[in-house]
Amino acid sequence: MNVQVKGRSRSCRTVTFDAEANSVELIEQRLLPHCFEIFSAKTYKETARAITDMVVRGAGAIGATAAYGLAQGARAFKGRNLETFQKHVEVVYQMLKDARPTAVDPVNAMNGVRLAMSRGGDVEQQQALALEAAEAFAGEDVRHCQEIGQHGAGLIRDGMTVLTHCNAGWLAFVDIGSATAPMYAAQAQGKSFHVFCDETRPRSQGATLTAWELAQQGISHQIIPDNAAGHLMQRGKIDLVIVGSDRTLGRTGEVANKIGTYTKAVLAHQHGIPFYVAIPLSTIDWNLRSGMDIPIEHRDEGEVLGAWGVVDGPRAGRRKGERVYVRVANPTSGAVNPGFDVTPASLITGIITPAGIFKPRELWARRRELGGG
Repeated sequence: MNVQVKGRSRSCRTVTFDAEANSVELIEQRLLPHCFEIFSAKTYKETARAITDMVVRGAGAIGATAAYGLAQGARAFKGRNLETFQKHVEVVYQMLKDARPTAVDPVNAMNGVRLAMSRGGDVEQQQALALEAAEAFAGEDVRHCQEIGQHGAGLIRDGMTVLTHCNAGWLAFVDIGSATAPMYAAQAQGKSFHVFCDETRPRSQGATLTAWELAQQGISHQIIPDNAAGHLMQRGKIDLVIVGSDRTLGRTGEVANKIGTYTKAVLAHQHGIPFYVAIPLSTIDWNLRSGMDIPIEHRDEGEVLGAWGVVDGPRAGRRKGERVYVRVANPTSGAVNPGFDVTPASLITGIITPAGIFKPRELWARRRELGGG
Protein backbone atom coordinates (compact mmCIF):
# COMPACT_ATOMS: atom_id res chain seq x y z
CA MET A 1 0.00 0.00 0.00
CA ASN A 2 1.02 3.64 -0.30
CA VAL A 3 1.74 5.74 2.78
CA GLN A 4 2.42 9.42 3.27
CA VAL A 5 5.81 9.90 4.90
CA LYS A 6 7.03 13.47 5.40
CA GLY A 7 4.63 14.70 2.77
CA ARG A 8 5.63 12.15 0.15
CA SER A 9 3.79 9.05 -0.96
CA ARG A 10 5.75 5.80 -0.98
CA SER A 11 4.89 2.16 -1.55
CA CYS A 12 5.68 0.02 1.46
CA ARG A 13 5.19 -3.54 2.67
CA THR A 14 4.81 -4.43 6.32
CA VAL A 15 7.53 -7.09 6.22
CA THR A 16 10.55 -7.36 3.91
CA PHE A 17 13.98 -9.00 4.04
CA ASP A 18 17.42 -7.50 3.46
CA ALA A 19 19.43 -10.44 2.14
CA GLU A 20 22.74 -8.58 2.16
CA ALA A 21 22.41 -7.65 5.85
CA ASN A 22 20.48 -10.86 6.72
CA SER A 23 17.94 -8.72 8.58
CA VAL A 24 14.14 -8.72 8.74
CA GLU A 25 12.76 -5.24 8.01
CA LEU A 26 9.52 -4.34 9.80
CA ILE A 27 7.25 -1.33 10.06
CA GLU A 28 7.51 -0.36 13.76
CA GLN A 29 3.81 -0.59 14.55
CA ARG A 30 4.10 0.48 18.19
CA LEU A 31 4.95 4.01 16.99
CA LEU A 32 2.00 4.39 14.63
CA PRO A 33 0.06 6.52 13.89
CA HIS A 34 2.35 9.24 15.25
CA CYS A 35 5.65 8.16 13.72
CA PHE A 36 6.58 5.96 10.75
CA GLU A 37 9.83 4.04 11.19
CA ILE A 38 11.40 0.81 9.93
CA PHE A 39 12.75 -1.61 12.55
CA SER A 40 15.65 -3.86 11.52
CA ALA A 41 15.79 -7.20 13.33
CA LYS A 42 19.39 -8.29 12.79
CA THR A 43 19.23 -11.79 14.34
CA TYR A 44 16.54 -14.43 14.63
CA LYS A 45 16.37 -13.72 18.37
CA GLU A 46 15.62 -10.06 17.64
CA THR A 47 13.01 -11.18 15.11
CA ALA A 48 11.29 -13.41 17.68
CA ARG A 49 11.36 -10.58 20.21
CA ALA A 50 9.87 -8.20 17.64
CA ILE A 51 6.93 -10.60 17.29
CA THR A 52 6.48 -10.98 21.05
CA ASP A 53 6.80 -7.25 21.73
CA MET A 54 4.41 -6.43 18.87
CA VAL A 55 6.78 -4.40 16.75
CA VAL A 56 4.96 -6.49 14.15
CA ARG A 57 1.57 -8.12 14.71
CA GLY A 58 -1.29 -9.59 12.73
CA ALA A 59 -1.66 -13.11 11.38
CA GLY A 60 -0.07 -12.84 7.94
CA ALA A 61 2.57 -10.32 9.02
CA ILE A 62 3.91 -12.49 11.85
CA GLY A 63 3.67 -15.51 9.55
CA ALA A 64 5.94 -13.80 7.02
CA THR A 65 8.17 -12.49 9.81
CA ALA A 66 8.57 -15.99 11.24
CA ALA A 67 9.32 -17.42 7.79
CA TYR A 68 11.97 -14.77 7.19
CA GLY A 69 13.25 -15.25 10.75
CA LEU A 70 13.73 -18.97 10.15
CA ALA A 71 15.61 -18.24 6.93
CA GLN A 72 17.60 -15.57 8.78
CA GLY A 73 18.59 -18.03 11.49
CA ALA A 74 19.48 -20.70 8.93
CA ARG A 75 21.63 -18.26 6.93
CA ALA A 76 23.46 -17.17 10.10
CA PHE A 77 24.77 -20.72 10.67
CA LYS A 78 28.49 -21.10 10.03
CA GLY A 79 29.66 -24.57 9.13
CA ARG A 80 28.95 -27.50 6.82
CA ASN A 81 27.78 -30.25 9.17
CA LEU A 82 24.20 -30.94 8.16
CA GLU A 83 23.19 -32.62 11.42
CA THR A 84 24.46 -29.71 13.51
CA PHE A 85 22.75 -27.29 11.15
CA GLN A 86 19.42 -29.08 11.49
CA LYS A 87 19.66 -28.94 15.30
CA HIS A 88 20.33 -25.21 15.02
CA VAL A 89 17.30 -24.75 12.75
CA GLU A 90 15.12 -26.57 15.29
CA VAL A 91 16.18 -24.10 18.00
CA VAL A 92 15.35 -21.18 15.71
CA TYR A 93 12.00 -22.74 14.82
CA GLN A 94 10.96 -23.25 18.44
CA MET A 95 11.90 -19.73 19.49
CA LEU A 96 9.87 -18.18 16.66
CA LYS A 97 6.97 -20.57 17.24
CA ASP A 98 6.73 -19.59 20.91
CA ALA A 99 6.81 -15.85 20.21
CA ARG A 100 2.98 -15.60 19.80
CA PRO A 101 1.27 -18.93 20.61
CA THR A 102 -2.34 -18.25 19.53
CA ALA A 103 -1.67 -17.48 15.85
CA VAL A 104 -1.13 -20.46 13.55
CA ASP A 105 0.28 -18.54 10.56
CA PRO A 106 3.87 -18.55 11.87
CA VAL A 107 3.80 -22.33 12.30
CA ASN A 108 2.26 -22.92 8.88
CA ALA A 109 4.73 -20.52 7.28
CA MET A 110 7.78 -22.08 8.94
CA ASN A 111 6.60 -25.61 8.18
CA GLY A 112 6.51 -24.60 4.52
CA VAL A 113 10.04 -23.22 4.76
CA ARG A 114 11.33 -26.39 6.42
CA LEU A 115 9.67 -28.57 3.79
CA ALA A 116 11.42 -26.59 1.07
CA MET A 117 14.73 -26.81 2.94
CA SER A 118 14.50 -30.60 3.13
CA ARG A 119 15.01 -30.75 -0.64
CA GLY A 120 18.54 -29.38 -0.27
CA GLY A 121 21.44 -31.81 -0.10
CA ASP A 122 23.80 -29.66 1.98
CA VAL A 123 23.81 -26.68 4.33
CA GLU A 124 24.36 -24.08 1.63
CA GLN A 125 21.52 -25.40 -0.51
CA GLN A 126 19.13 -25.50 2.45
CA GLN A 127 20.03 -21.94 3.42
CA ALA A 128 19.25 -20.73 -0.09
CA LEU A 129 16.00 -22.70 -0.21
CA ALA A 130 14.94 -21.27 3.16
CA LEU A 131 15.03 -17.69 1.91
CA GLU A 132 13.40 -18.66 -1.38
CA ALA A 133 10.52 -20.30 0.51
CA ALA A 134 10.12 -17.34 2.88
CA GLU A 135 9.88 -14.97 -0.08
CA ALA A 136 7.32 -17.30 -1.65
CA PHE A 137 5.18 -17.23 1.52
CA ALA A 138 5.26 -13.42 1.57
CA GLY A 139 4.22 -13.29 -2.08
CA GLU A 140 1.43 -15.79 -1.49
CA ASP A 141 0.18 -13.74 1.47
CA VAL A 142 -0.25 -10.73 -0.82
CA ARG A 143 -2.00 -12.77 -3.52
CA HIS A 144 -4.36 -14.30 -0.99
CA CYS A 145 -5.33 -10.87 0.32
CA GLN A 146 -5.98 -9.65 -3.23
CA GLU A 147 -8.26 -12.63 -3.81
CA ILE A 148 -10.05 -12.06 -0.49
CA GLY A 149 -10.76 -8.54 -1.71
CA GLN A 150 -12.15 -9.76 -5.00
CA HIS A 151 -14.50 -12.23 -3.32
CA GLY A 152 -15.53 -9.93 -0.47
CA ALA A 153 -16.10 -6.66 -2.33
CA GLY A 154 -19.60 -7.79 -3.35
CA LEU A 155 -20.67 -7.85 0.30
CA ILE A 156 -20.24 -4.08 0.50
CA ARG A 157 -22.97 -1.97 -1.09
CA ASP A 158 -23.20 1.77 -1.61
CA GLY A 159 -24.21 3.61 1.54
CA MET A 160 -23.33 0.77 3.92
CA THR A 161 -21.72 1.16 7.31
CA VAL A 162 -19.19 -1.58 8.09
CA LEU A 163 -17.82 -2.45 11.54
CA THR A 164 -14.37 -3.96 11.95
CA HIS A 165 -12.47 -5.00 15.07
CA CYS A 166 -8.75 -4.67 15.84
CA ASN A 167 -6.51 -4.42 12.77
CA ALA A 168 -6.72 -6.99 9.99
CA GLY A 169 -5.46 -4.51 7.42
CA TRP A 170 -2.28 -4.34 5.40
CA LEU A 171 -0.29 -3.71 8.58
CA ALA A 172 -1.42 -7.15 9.80
CA PHE A 173 -0.26 -8.79 6.56
CA VAL A 174 2.53 -8.29 4.07
CA ASP A 175 0.18 -6.01 2.13
CA ILE A 176 -3.53 -5.24 1.52
CA GLY A 177 -4.95 -7.08 4.55
CA SER A 178 -7.79 -9.54 5.06
CA ALA A 179 -10.74 -7.71 6.66
CA THR A 180 -9.79 -4.51 4.85
CA ALA A 181 -9.26 -6.19 1.47
CA PRO A 182 -12.98 -6.12 0.56
CA MET A 183 -13.08 -2.46 1.61
CA TYR A 184 -10.14 -1.51 -0.57
CA ALA A 185 -11.59 -3.50 -3.49
CA ALA A 186 -15.02 -1.89 -3.01
CA GLN A 187 -13.39 1.55 -2.94
CA ALA A 188 -11.59 0.75 -6.20
CA GLN A 189 -15.00 -0.14 -7.70
CA GLY A 190 -16.23 3.35 -6.82
CA LYS A 191 -18.48 2.36 -3.93
CA SER A 192 -19.18 4.84 -1.13
CA PHE A 193 -19.38 3.44 2.41
CA HIS A 194 -18.41 4.25 5.99
CA VAL A 195 -16.34 2.20 8.43
CA PHE A 196 -16.61 2.10 12.22
CA CYS A 197 -13.29 1.06 13.79
CA ASP A 198 -13.57 -0.48 17.24
CA GLU A 199 -10.82 1.12 19.33
CA THR A 200 -9.86 -2.43 20.44
CA ARG A 201 -8.53 -2.01 23.95
CA PRO A 202 -6.19 -2.62 25.55
CA ARG A 203 -3.64 -1.96 22.78
CA SER A 204 -6.07 0.10 20.67
CA GLN A 205 -5.06 -1.35 17.30
CA GLY A 206 -8.34 -0.21 15.78
CA ALA A 207 -7.87 3.38 16.90
CA THR A 208 -4.18 3.56 16.04
CA LEU A 209 -3.64 1.19 13.11
CA THR A 210 -6.90 0.55 11.24
CA ALA A 211 -7.92 4.19 11.47
CA TRP A 212 -4.47 5.25 10.23
CA GLU A 213 -4.70 2.84 7.29
CA LEU A 214 -8.17 4.00 6.29
CA ALA A 215 -7.09 7.64 6.58
CA GLN A 216 -4.11 6.92 4.33
CA GLN A 217 -6.46 5.28 1.83
CA GLY A 218 -9.08 8.04 2.01
CA ILE A 219 -11.91 5.80 3.24
CA SER A 220 -14.63 7.43 5.36
CA HIS A 221 -14.36 6.15 8.93
CA GLN A 222 -14.80 6.90 12.63
CA ILE A 223 -13.33 5.33 15.75
CA ILE A 224 -15.85 4.05 18.30
CA PRO A 225 -15.44 2.81 21.89
CA ASP A 226 -15.46 -0.99 22.06
CA ASN A 227 -18.67 -0.90 24.11
CA ALA A 228 -20.54 1.32 21.63
CA ALA A 229 -21.06 -1.36 18.96
CA GLY A 230 -24.19 -2.81 20.59
CA HIS A 231 -25.81 0.60 20.86
CA LEU A 232 -25.06 1.38 17.20
CA MET A 233 -26.41 -2.01 16.09
CA GLN A 234 -29.57 -1.48 18.13
CA ARG A 235 -30.12 1.86 16.36
CA GLY A 236 -29.61 0.37 12.88
CA LYS A 237 -26.29 2.14 12.33
CA ILE A 238 -24.26 -0.96 11.36
CA ASP A 239 -25.02 -3.05 8.26
CA LEU A 240 -22.10 -5.48 8.12
CA VAL A 241 -19.24 -6.77 10.29
CA ILE A 242 -15.93 -7.97 8.82
CA VAL A 243 -13.08 -9.13 11.07
CA GLY A 244 -9.87 -11.08 10.67
CA SER A 245 -8.62 -14.20 12.44
CA ASP A 246 -5.43 -15.48 14.01
CA ARG A 247 -6.50 -19.12 13.82
CA THR A 248 -9.54 -20.68 12.16
CA LEU A 249 -10.25 -24.36 12.76
CA GLY A 250 -10.82 -26.20 9.50
CA ARG A 251 -12.68 -29.01 11.26
CA THR A 252 -15.22 -26.84 13.11
CA GLY A 253 -15.16 -23.34 11.63
CA GLU A 254 -14.39 -21.77 15.03
CA VAL A 255 -12.39 -18.57 14.91
CA ALA A 256 -9.77 -17.22 17.32
CA ASN A 257 -9.29 -13.48 16.97
CA LYS A 258 -8.50 -10.40 19.04
CA ILE A 259 -10.32 -10.27 22.37
CA GLY A 260 -13.76 -8.74 21.89
CA THR A 261 -14.48 -10.46 18.57
CA TYR A 262 -16.77 -13.02 20.23
CA THR A 263 -18.71 -10.18 21.87
CA LYS A 264 -19.24 -8.48 18.50
CA ALA A 265 -20.39 -11.76 16.96
CA VAL A 266 -22.99 -12.26 19.71
CA LEU A 267 -24.26 -8.71 19.23
CA ALA A 268 -24.41 -9.06 15.45
CA HIS A 269 -26.33 -12.34 15.78
CA GLN A 270 -28.79 -10.72 18.19
CA HIS A 271 -29.48 -7.90 15.72
CA GLY A 272 -29.50 -9.96 12.53
CA ILE A 273 -26.36 -8.33 11.11
CA PRO A 274 -24.10 -10.40 8.80
CA PHE A 275 -20.80 -11.29 10.49
CA TYR A 276 -17.92 -12.30 8.20
CA VAL A 277 -14.36 -13.44 8.89
CA ALA A 278 -11.66 -12.84 6.25
CA ILE A 279 -8.64 -15.16 6.18
CA PRO A 280 -5.76 -16.29 3.96
CA LEU A 281 -5.24 -20.05 3.76
CA SER A 282 -2.27 -19.89 6.15
CA THR A 283 -4.68 -19.00 8.99
CA ILE A 284 -6.50 -22.34 8.81
CA ASP A 285 -5.58 -24.98 11.39
CA TRP A 286 -6.56 -28.38 10.05
CA ASN A 287 -5.47 -30.31 13.15
CA LEU A 288 -7.19 -28.97 16.28
CA ARG A 289 -10.64 -30.40 16.91
CA SER A 290 -12.05 -27.80 19.29
CA GLY A 291 -11.77 -24.06 19.81
CA MET A 292 -11.26 -24.75 23.50
CA ASP A 293 -7.91 -26.32 22.55
CA ILE A 294 -6.60 -23.10 20.98
CA PRO A 295 -3.83 -21.68 23.19
CA ILE A 296 -4.92 -18.21 24.33
CA GLU A 297 -2.08 -15.78 24.90
CA HIS A 298 -2.27 -13.85 28.17
CA ARG A 299 -0.35 -10.60 27.95
CA ASP A 300 1.13 -8.25 30.54
CA GLU A 301 -1.41 -6.61 32.85
CA GLY A 302 0.20 -3.23 32.22
CA GLU A 303 -1.57 -3.08 28.85
CA VAL A 304 -4.92 -2.96 30.68
CA LEU A 305 -3.85 -0.76 33.58
CA GLY A 306 -2.49 2.05 31.42
CA ALA A 307 -2.04 3.31 27.91
CA TRP A 308 0.72 4.39 25.54
CA GLY A 309 0.61 7.70 23.72
CA VAL A 310 2.76 10.62 22.60
CA VAL A 311 3.41 13.96 24.27
CA ASP A 312 1.56 16.70 22.35
CA GLY A 313 3.89 19.45 23.53
CA PRO A 314 6.97 20.02 25.74
CA ARG A 315 6.05 19.40 29.37
CA ALA A 316 7.50 18.02 32.61
CA GLY A 317 10.84 17.24 31.02
CA ARG A 318 9.24 15.40 28.09
CA ARG A 319 9.82 16.37 24.47
CA LYS A 320 6.99 16.77 21.96
CA GLY A 321 6.26 13.51 20.15
CA GLU A 322 7.93 11.33 22.82
CA ARG A 323 6.18 8.01 23.39
CA VAL A 324 5.14 7.58 27.02
CA TYR A 325 3.16 5.14 29.16
CA VAL A 326 0.50 6.56 31.48
CA ARG A 327 -1.00 4.61 34.36
CA VAL A 328 -4.82 4.97 34.21
CA ALA A 329 -6.16 2.37 36.64
CA ASN A 330 -6.24 2.33 40.43
CA PRO A 331 -2.58 2.00 41.54
CA THR A 332 -3.11 -1.06 43.78
CA SER A 333 -5.25 -3.08 41.33
CA GLY A 334 -4.15 -5.91 39.08
CA ALA A 335 -5.65 -6.99 35.75
CA VAL A 336 -6.42 -10.03 33.61
CA ASN A 337 -5.39 -9.61 29.97
CA PRO A 338 -6.32 -12.42 27.56
CA GLY A 339 -5.27 -11.39 24.07
CA PHE A 340 -7.80 -13.46 22.10
CA ASP A 341 -11.19 -15.14 22.29
CA VAL A 342 -12.92 -17.85 20.26
CA THR A 343 -16.09 -17.29 18.22
CA PRO A 344 -18.24 -20.38 17.52
CA ALA A 345 -19.20 -21.25 13.96
CA SER A 346 -22.90 -20.73 14.71
CA LEU A 347 -22.34 -16.97 15.01
CA ILE A 348 -20.42 -16.59 11.75
CA THR A 349 -22.29 -15.84 8.53
CA GLY A 350 -19.40 -16.72 6.26
CA ILE A 351 -15.63 -16.99 5.94
CA ILE A 352 -14.05 -15.03 3.11
CA THR A 353 -11.08 -16.94 1.70
CA PRO A 354 -8.91 -16.66 -1.43
CA ALA A 355 -11.00 -19.51 -2.89
CA GLY A 356 -14.39 -17.92 -2.19
CA ILE A 357 -16.84 -17.37 0.64
CA PHE A 358 -17.86 -20.44 2.65
CA LYS A 359 -20.02 -21.28 5.61
CA PRO A 360 -17.77 -22.13 8.57
CA ARG A 361 -18.80 -25.79 8.57
CA GLU A 362 -18.02 -26.09 4.84
CA LEU A 363 -14.28 -25.66 5.34
CA TRP A 364 -13.58 -29.31 6.13
CA ALA A 365 -15.54 -30.59 3.13
CA ARG A 366 -13.66 -28.13 0.88
CA ARG A 367 -10.25 -28.74 2.47
CA ARG A 368 -8.55 -29.88 -0.74
CA GLU A 369 -9.17 -26.57 -2.51
CA LEU A 370 -8.32 -24.72 0.72
CA GLY A 371 -4.88 -26.30 1.08
CA GLY A 372 -5.81 -28.89 3.67
CA GLY A 373 -4.68 -31.90 1.65
